[in-house]
Amino acid sequence: MISLGCAKNLVDAEVMMGSLLKEGFDITNDNAEADALIVNTCSFIDAAQEESVDTILESTEFRENTNSGQAVIVSGCLSQRYRKELPKLMPEVDAFMGIDQVEQVGDIVRKAVDNRGSRLGQAEEKPNDNEPKRAVADLVGDDEREQPTTPGEPLVDIHSRPAYIPAFETPRLRLTPDQFAYVKIAEGCNHPCSFCIIPRMRGSHRSRTQADIVREARQLVADGVKELNLISQDSTYYGLDLRPDHRANIASPERFTAASNELPADASTLASLLRELNAIEGDFWIRILYTHPAHWTEEIISAIAECEKVVKYVDMPLQHIHDAMLERMRRETSGQYIRDLIGRIREGVPGIAIRTTFIVGFPGETEGYFESLLDFMREIRFERLGVFTYSKEDGTKAGAMESQLTDEQKETRRERAMAVQLEISREIAAAQVGQTKRVLVEKQADEEEIKQANTRSWEHGLIRSGDSDGELGLGTCLIARGEVDAPDIDGRILIRGDLPLGQFAEVKITGHTDYDLIAEPV
Repeated sequence: MISLGCAKNLVDAEVMMGSLLKEGFDITNDNAEADALIVNTCSFIDAAQEESVDTILESTEFRENTNSGQAVIVSGCLSQRYRKELPKLMPEVDAFMGIDQVEQVGDIVRKAVDNRGSRLGQAEEKPNDNEPKRAVADLVGDDEREQPTTPGEPLVDIHSRPAYIPAFETPRLRLTPDQFAYVKIAEGCNHPCSFCIIPRMRGSHRSRTQADIVREARQLVADGVKELNLISQDSTYYGLDLRPDHRANIASPERFTAASNELPADASTLASLLRELNAIEGDFWIRILYTHPAHWTEEIISAIAECEKVVKYVDMPLQHIHDAMLERMRRETSGQYIRDLIGRIREGVPGIAIRTTFIVGFPGETEGYFESLLDFMREIRFERLGVFTYSKEDGTKAGAMESQLTDEQKETRRERAMAVQLEISREIAAAQVGQTKRVLVEKQADEEEIKQANTRSWEHGLIRSGDSDGELGLGTCLIARGEVDAPDIDGRILIRGDLPLGQFAEVKITGHTDYDLIAEPV
């Protein structure tokens, strides 16, 4: 399996792998010997789509040269989003499966392998040196590559509106390192953001029961996991759909607050979930990812402040600050609301680190609107920040808006915004030199790995260039994360010295790079 995209997609990949193992399949790291290859795709923005399409084409090309009988199966958001178009654009793929089908992957793999065999038989019976070709530029921008068609039809098993949500009993093979895991607390999204296709791909918000999540967390902690990363499309909305006679249309702050205030005392919310997870015995961190500014409550702020195992870290994509942009983006929040919320969070949880992301080059963004965003960044001084250039997505309201900006304008603004954040990040890092921090030691790394680090995420924006670390002269060192560093998307702590891997340790900060800290064991 090749899994692309976000942590939520990775959990789907883990479920598929676990389901295959349960049904007696063998999993191999050697692509050439596999009877089937699954490409678990992302379709969040155009760059992610291009990566997904490139990976599919590379996989089918590899198959032709090494193992012609191998079935290629496409899963994830790209197949869910383009369930009608992809089978026509990529007939060489043997099966397409949707988000609802992850636990049925064994049956799909068997059918895909059979389908591949029958299609090869058809191709041998009907040789054709003049096979028609088709371009896939619709999905990969200006890419001019073409691929030959394949006899027969790909299998397609995709529901138009996903309703799937994993449970504790769901088979799962964790693909993360031993020390941390992702815990999916909900799936889908109810927000109407004008730039986003996720609700159409992933369906409406649906929460797991709190008891089911706690069972999974207990098992992970018992297995030695030191960090539970809670993920969903909107973690602050957790539990609101579990109330009796719930209505989906409570996305705005006013309606959300009113609905929250009407909940019974024993209702499941993010705050109640944090408190119950915090009560599990053991030494571990709890991290909340993917929160929406419209759905923060005083109870959530209090729970973060009072629960010692919940790291003092907020992941809250804001997208913009100017009211005109927030309205066009349909973010349901105003600039003043956002400023007030950040003030409440920082007052309620002293020392908390806030990560956010912004979109630049959105349709209608003037130079003045963009400058207001830069001023906001200088004012708030976010501890962690990523920047996207706006991606025009088919099927979204923003995609049909007038006043679209050029790619050059968007990229220039992204570079300007990241230049502002770079100075802020350097100052924040410098202020930590001399401090002692508790870290989770991840792995050993040599100088080449450090130099070539390329940390990026489609959901958080590029935050480190390939050569930003330069020649640090650290030699062999350890890579660790502090409590304000989420896996794969934030900074790292580079430790000169020996410490047990996969365990917590105390280190003293002795230096810094643009986004990373340098330390030694205490």
